[in-house]
Amino acid sequence: MAVNSALASDPLLRLRHAIASNHPAVPTASEERPASNDPGLDLNLAIATHLHFVEPDRRAFPLNTLTRFVSSDQAVDLRSIYFAWQKKDVAIPDYIASAQRLNEGLSAPGGAGGKVQNLVFVERLDLITWLEGASDESEYIKPLESEAAGASATGAAPSAAGAAGAVATAASGAPATRPVKKLNPRLAEIYNGERRMGDRNTVLRGIKPTDYSHVRKIAETFLGRSRGRPGQPTTSSAGAAANAALVSLPKKPGRRPDPIILLSPSASSLLRMSNIKSFLESGTYLPADSALAGSSNSANILHISRVLPSIDPTRPLRFILVDTPEQFKPDYWSRVVAVFTTGQTWQFKSYKWQQAPDLFRNVLGVYVGWRGEEVPSTVKGWGRGVVSTAVEKWNHLVGAQGRWRDREVVEGIWGSIEENMRSRGWAKEGGPIVR
Repeated sequence: MAVNSALASDPLLRLRHAIASNHPAVPTASEERPASNDPGLDLNLAIATHLHFVEPDRRAFPLNTLTRFVSSDQAVDLRSIYFAWQKKDVAIPDYIASAQRLNEGLSAPGGAGGKVQNLVFVERLDLITWLEGASDESEYIKPLESEAAGASATGAAPSAAGAAGAVATAASGAPATRPVKKLNPRLAEIYNGERRMGDRNTVLRGIKPTDYSHVRKIAETFLGRSRGRPGQPTTSSAGAAANAALVSLPKKPGRRPDPIILLSPSASSLLRMSNIKSFLESGTYLPADSALAGSSNSANILHISRVLPSIDPTRPLRFILVDTPEQFKPDYWSRVVAVFTTGQTWQFKSYKWQQAPDLFRNVLGVYVGWRGEEVPSTVKGWGRGVVSTAVEKWNHLVGAQGRWRDREVVEGIWGSIEENMRSRGWAKEGGPIVR
């Protein structure tokens, strides 16, 4: 069978043809192909010296052969091309790590020598797209000599439109078997004046993916400022002090922020995620590890609703209950209205205010212990910023039926939360005033 001269001599075209015909190339230690076609005989690229093809005829190319693919103005060898194709489906960090391991194997005793070139993301994407046949163009592949000579003879314009009208794009490396059309000189002049648009591979150029997450964070700052109360000064003439005051104003009416209550994650806490809902909603204390507790210990967020008459007598506020601030955004701390504590200071290590005196100057503290037991000295030392209450110890014989005194404790806690929220600026139409 006659073989096209370009396909016979060009390793890039050979590899593309092998992929399209589903006859994969095989790395070998010599020009001879093993007798069996079992893929298990494929050698590691670290010790292989040749790449063997079986279609359209048997031919082996040395893996250190320089190809027409260019990276940083340097021709890339066949080993690097084949390695990039092998790793086409892996992530960038895995590809880089694999290239480092292969280079170590090449330089080790028994290795084939040389070094595999690590292609950047755009180059690798462009190469894989071309090898798969999804694109006939590649800005990184030099044209075949025969195509370059034909293009110069016909005076084809270098623009994308001119190339499409005259011959197949020189950079594609497609077999030069199609007839070459002569381009009208007038058309060539028009094509030369056109603006080159390129394709998705040439437009999306760059050495690595760009992370724009920082832009979103900056945008949130400006968007937050735009939600201030109407009628407040926003011009630069108001000065830095006016801008700072504008940011601290409550949001526009219509979307009141949900207040947040933080629980203690301590296993010794009487109130945890499993029983806090029944306690604050129903006014009944249930042991946290009891089957009677309505919520699951695995829940990481809960919601309860409560009408606070002095803030909004008609519409209940929805409270968010969490036991960790791990998912907090900076502005969430202004919405924290209460912190349930056991007196253990390690609870505050991840808080905005890590020292208890600072914390309870800004947020109401709530300590709930057993009735008849002494309040810890650490809690007493935190002063009026912490409300100390106590509930009756759980009696398994009586169960929930005898918990009528819990309601009084719960109402006292809600009263303290409501008073603290009102003093911080919570109102019917908005959240707290940030100081």
